[in-house]
Amino acid sequence: MPFLQYKCEKCGKKFDELVKSHTDEVKCPDCGEIAVRDYSGSMYSMTGKTSKKCSGNCKTCGGCR
Repeated sequence: MPFLQYKCEKCGKKFDELVKSHTDEVKCPDCGEIAVRDYSGSMYSMTGKTSKKCSGNCKTCGGCR
């Protein structure tokens, strides 16, 4: 289960959420609106080291190799 970063476009709150899948719908804990993934945080490779080339968007990524 991934621990992902989200941002509410309505109220601007940034928060982390533990989800079953990256496709799960997540609601803002403050206002209840549906939040979007926030790709501005640090990303780590499968080795646990910071990946400088990773955008955090796995849909467009070539893998953490």
